Amino acid sequence: MRFPYLKGKNVLLGVSSGVAIYKAIDLVSKLRQTDVNIKIIMTENANIWISDQLFSAVGNCEVYKQTFAVKDGWIPHTELSAWADLFIIAPATANIIAKIANGIADDLLSSTAVAFSKSSKLIVPTMNFRMYENPVNQRNLTQLKNDGWFVLEPEEGHLADGEFGKGRYPDNQKILEYCEYLVTKKDYLNKKVLISAGPTIEKIDPVRYITNKSSGKMGYELSREFAARGAQVTLVSGPTHLNPPSLLKEFVSVESAKDMEYAMISRSSDNNIIIMTAAVSDFRVKNYSEQKIKKDQIKTLELEKNPDILKKLSSNKKEGQIIVGFAAETHDAKENAKKKLSEKGLDMIILNDVSKSGIGFESDENEVTIFSIKEEQYVEKNFKRDIAVIICDYIHNNFF
Repeated sequence: MRFPYLKGKNVLLGVSSGVAIYKAIDLVSKLRQTDVNIKIIMTENANIWISDQLFSAVGNCEVYKQTFAVKDGWIPHTELSAWADLFIIAPATANIIAKIANGIADDLLSSTAVAFSKSSKLIVPTMNFRMYENPVNQRNLTQLKNDGWFVLEPEEGHLADGEFGKGRYPDNQKILEYCEYLVTKKDYLNKKVLISAGPTIEKIDPVRYITNKSSGKMGYELSREFAARGAQVTLVSGPTHLNPPSLLKEFVSVESAKDMEYAMISRSSDNNIIIMTAAVSDFRVKNYSEQKIKKDQIKTLELEKNPDILKKLSSNKKEGQIIVGFAAETHDAKENAKKKLSEKGLDMIILNDVSKSGIGFESDENEVTIFSIKEEQYVEKNFKRDIAVIICDYIHNNFF
């Protein structure tokens, strides 16, 4: 997964003690892969669990532990707090949460946190569920939120002590999505965006179905991009192997074209932007069988047309709405895309030539052409997340 807005940022990671500390090693590795500049602060107790040398090796970075390691006028807590564009504390124990919430600065991590004055600060509580739910801890977390910290809620599940409850360290991909949100421009703030993604499936019988090769990656990356830039995003997705973006307003899982039609049409009037990236099956089986059809009984399949969801969305278009389609073509690509743009009354259509190898369906990369009524813009081969950035920029520059 790519995080273009983190690239080149100065990221300060604070690590406090606790069993979840081993997951912070993976976080450091993933941060390094995003091409950020990393520096790490460890508490003394954290250093008991895992060596600072391991963090330094994985992050290829400096690790700081001592408040009074002043050298040539370089004061750790003031210099580090001024250097960082983004400050993450993960994992965060009840102890470090209490210190920061109450302005206690008695070690390097708490001193740096008190000195950090920017809004891009994220804290990830992890602990036993009874500690997490304790009124004192909840009061401290509320205070942190009031002081401008973004608190990423822990997950529910089996804990290190064998108990079950809320207190687990979340997936590091989720942490990175929230990190990116904190440093990204919010030019879509208060905008509502409805996006479809993935394939649809049309059942033949309980074990067979008709579908296509869409992976859903383009729609998911567009959802992630809009959400990072402040939009309230609803993603309606056919079956994929992808994890939904963490910042969605709503995730709706569907199977058939009829399911997707209902999910999209019923939500359409409430959104400023509607984007159909889904590869909707053109046909469905006319006579679905409740029992598995034996292979010697299958001679022909009678099909009937599925609804044209994009055309219905366009015909119901509200004033000021932007409706965007995608066209997956194998021949006469530009002509077919322009025809679809005109016939369906769209504001934009994005052409994806799926006849080219290495792009489009199932790939992490794509090469597209954006068509509007006035112009066309070619976007050379790139990662789908980076193409999502270009598409969002295009919509904002041309319609808002």
